[in-house]
Amino acid sequence: MAIGSLKTLFAGEKGPLFQLAFKTSLLTFLTLGIYRFWMKTRMRRYLWSAIVPGGAPLEYTGRGSEKLLGFLIAVVFLAFYIGVVNLILMFISFTVMNGSGGGYLLSFVGLIPVYFFARYRARRYILARTRWRGIRFGLEPGAWGYAWRAIVHLLISILSLGWLWPRMTFWLEKYRTDRTWYGDAKFTQGGKWTMLYGPFKHLIVPAYISIAIGVGLSVVSNPISLGMLLIVTIPWALVGFVHYRVQSFRILAENKSLAGLQFQPHPRSSRILGIYILGPILVSILAGLALGLLGGVFAVIANFPGMPGIDAQLLLQGGSIATWLVIGFGALTYFFIFILYGALYQTFVTLPLIGHYAETLSIMGAESLVQVTQRHRDDAKEAGGFAEALDVGAAI
Repeated sequence: MAIGSLKTLFAGEKGPLFQLAFKTSLLTFLTLGIYRFWMKTRMRRYLWSAIVPGGAPLEYTGRGSEKLLGFLIAVVFLAFYIGVVNLILMFISFTVMNGSGGGYLLSFVGLIPVYFFARYRARRYILARTRWRGIRFGLEPGAWGYAWRAIVHLLISILSLGWLWPRMTFWLEKYRTDRTWYGDAKFTQGGKWTMLYGPFKHLIVPAYISIAIGVGLSVVSNPISLGMLLIVTIPWALVGFVHYRVQSFRILAENKSLAGLQFQPHPRSSRILGIYILGPILVSILAGLALGLLGGVFAVIANFPGMPGIDAQLLLQGGSIATWLVIGFGALTYFFIFILYGALYQTFVTLPLIGHYAETLSIMGAESLVQVTQRHRDDAKEAGGFAEALDVGAAI
């Protein structure tokens, strides 16, 4: 490896992560969801510490109490929006259009800028609570600026029938990157938005072919043979979507710079696609086996000597032991499988995804890091609360 280059290692392990995810999910269930904010904090701390660029792991310093407070603030705002703004919109809708459809549409459209606002604020909070080599990251305020730019770019992309989507990808990432700091050093996003058309063609071409086939099905005399082509074009478009996400990340990262540092990511679309396909299949199989095992245990207990037999007649008898046993066991089984599935998903999907992106990243020009000094602490008091309330933040 060249002098001044740093290789990123990944130290995450499936066993410890599964135990952490399952335990914290169980605590979230037992506390009726309140522990969720501490759960996400502990998960982030584990995953951040597993990413080790140049021998120095990342650190996550966020607290669950911060996330809970931010969530409560966001809920107050959204309650006002839903309770007051929606009431006004519905009144206008019934007055002008004699129906509620327009009000629901306007309410949805009104939440779009809040969605982008929430994503930016969530990123700001995460960066403000992330350190590497003891130095903080940061993101300048600018959530509403990001939101209105995102709306404009989204409209342009829609009006261009999707062809200018790479333009939106590039300029929104540039807005975020050019406001991101590591210590007193500022990130810069270079390149041009047209460089994203290479991977984008694998998404836009099959998408247009699929739309053309859909239109053609209504006019051709043999729609079945034409419809068979969708078996090829729709999976092609889905694969193209994953390929665009992976390779646009690679291209944008290669064109980022920071105080003389350059980034060389080499994520493979095939590997990411394999995780997205095989991971959920494995998770479903393991969760299904657990469900079958629980069902077998319940059948044995239900037919144990001294226990009332469970049949249709007993289930219809309100208040019978069998009825309450079935209801109670069924409810516990549902929540157990739900918790188990989430923990398995973190283990076999989230962990490998983060690990692959981390292990395929190299950082060049590391000798310039000695010039970087500490930055002030960003309170980021809202703590990504809108992202939590709207569930638009990161998976972790």
